[in-house]
Amino acid sequence: MKTVEETTMPSILQKHHWWEIEESLSNKLRRIILKALCETVDKEKKIDFSQIILEHPNVENYGDYSSNIALILSRRFRKKPIDIARNISEKINEYIRQHQSITYKSHNKSFSDVKIVVSDILEKSEVAGSGFLNLWLDRSYLITELVEVLDNKNNVAIRQILKGKKIAVEYTDPNPFKEFHLGHLYSNVIGESISRLFEACQATVWRGNFYGDVGMHVAKSVWGMMEKMKNEGKTLSELEKLSIGNRQRFLGQGYATGVTKYEEDKEIAEEIKDINYLIYVAAQEVLKREKDWKSLVNYRQYIIGKENKLKQIQQVYEAGLRWSLEYFETIYKRLGTKFDGYYPESWVGEYGIKLVEKGLKTGVMEKSDGSVVYRGEQDGFHTRVFVNKLGLPTYEAKDLGLAQAKYEDFQYDMSINVFGKEIDEYYKVVRAAMLKIVPELGKKANYIAHGMVKLPEGKMSSRTGNVITCEGLLNEAVNQALKIMTRVDVKDAERKAVADVVAIGAVRYALLKSSPMNDVIFDFEKSVSFEGDSGPYLLYTYARCRSVLRKGGSIVDSQLLKKLKLLKSLNEEEKRLLRTLYRFPEVVVEAAKTLSPNLICNFLFDLAQKYNLFYNKHSILQPTTYNLQLTTNFRLFLTRATSQFIKKGLYLLGIQTVERM
Repeated sequence: MKTVEETTMPSILQKHHWWEIEESLSNKLRRIILKALCETVDKEKKIDFSQIILEHPNVENYGDYSSNIALILSRRFRKKPIDIARNISEKINEYIRQHQSITYKSHNKSFSDVKIVVSDILEKSEVAGSGFLNLWLDRSYLITELVEVLDNKNNVAIRQILKGKKIAVEYTDPNPFKEFHLGHLYSNVIGESISRLFEACQATVWRGNFYGDVGMHVAKSVWGMMEKMKNEGKTLSELEKLSIGNRQRFLGQGYATGVTKYEEDKEIAEEIKDINYLIYVAAQEVLKREKDWKSLVNYRQYIIGKENKLKQIQQVYEAGLRWSLEYFETIYKRLGTKFDGYYPESWVGEYGIKLVEKGLKTGVMEKSDGSVVYRGEQDGFHTRVFVNKLGLPTYEAKDLGLAQAKYEDFQYDMSINVFGKEIDEYYKVVRAAMLKIVPELGKKANYIAHGMVKLPEGKMSSRTGNVITCEGLLNEAVNQALKIMTRVDVKDAERKAVADVVAIGAVRYALLKSSPMNDVIFDFEKSVSFEGDSGPYLLYTYARCRSVLRKGGSIVDSQLLKKLKLLKSLNEEEKRLLRTLYRFPEVVVEAAKTLSPNLICNFLFDLAQKYNLFYNKHSILQPTTYNLQLTTNFRLFLTRATSQFIKKGLYLLGIQTVERM
């Protein structure tokens, strides 16, 4: 039986037809290989285009692209792979020598017949190993591609592969009344980067934030806040005068008090349960006032006889909610995130209740011991409760409603939720139920379940209980950056501004350089370092490029740039840079397709290493070659392209750049 699990993220996004780029370089190369195959191996032209796969060789001496098509076809044609590969290679080299063109019909109706002059793209073809076909891109082609980048108003051109597509990305999802911790930071960093990757591919992105404004954690917090106010003789008006940070600390202490008393005292536990119902009603009042919302669920039926407590609960609840959301906004601003839509649980829970009722009517859901459940075993999963015995929606129902609420705000083609992998199995059940109750949304609902973030013991001092706070982590990173920058000769104000950029860049890069699926151990000393695979190292490389360009001037004459193709020889470091830079657009597409910001990190680190090696071995502004002007222009050209790619790549990771370090 095919289960829902087989069609979850990221496979569903990777297999989507969106990623078929007819005019892409790799597709052109595959067409050239197919043409050579049909002329040398398969006269009947039965070879499937999709069988031809291209990869970048790990060894630079093996060319820019490599294909194992000869090994794949060996058994079918009863020939040795190396013989098939040699036939293909010889035919391609013949195309190059004769400047032969290839024409084929595009599957994309927006394109007419496509014509490729092979020698305009390829320099040569070779065979390696037991039958691998290696292709080398022509130097003039590589320079032409980069000239187009520099002529494009300093922007890095990414193919408009997702133009017209609408994608909702939901991430961060903190709970008001509680600390904004490291897990929320990781979700934010991943979600923001994925959003920017989609935007780079020309999609319209809707950033959503789902937060828990109702539930037992809120009831415990409100009880704890009232208890602290009573014991400390404080009023809401007095607390309002505190700073945002101090109010947030008061909320955290109130939550800790509520949690402790709930577990220790049964009488208080019952009191908190009553507060839970009152909060659902209070939240409805907020929705009525702020969203002109007409309630879908009658929560007042649960507070009969307790209405006299509603006013006080509502006042404390609304104050605490407002303080939390204000505090969260300070963090979002610091991180450079701006959300398009906010989705409180009180709101989406009402949508969820209605969808659960629909599921009951259609037989998708069933009642069980006073609750409403979905039997996930039929899909290879497990049973989950969507409405509990108290008649209140669970997280499962709220996630159902969230999909509906987001779609009413933004009619997305795809929705992606970012959350920790500890709820991976939970969400599979939610999506299975969604596919049966609202299949049009279930088919669009996808997710990325990221790993956990941990710190080496003794590396973090800013803690609240056992929770590592986002604010504490960022502040510690700034302190580490300032220690390193004591040797930098700049004014204190500039040093502090640069340290802030370096610190946040260090944190973001450290969290993103590994696959999102893996756990991350964040180490301050390694992350906030100007050496090695780190954000500060990339920022320093960018600043170095900008320094060179300030001294050497900018190239603006496209005719002069085109003369660069006349250079007769390049050194090894120049060749490596040139053969790396052209890959950036395809790396961006692959990172977006696979939801893997770490691919951008890998590319940027490799590029920075190659540029710094080039910088250290060769003079850019005073070359010792026969053609000083042309060589200087070419090296400035490489420097400018490197700086733009690093800047754009860091932006896609959510990292700002600085011009001087």
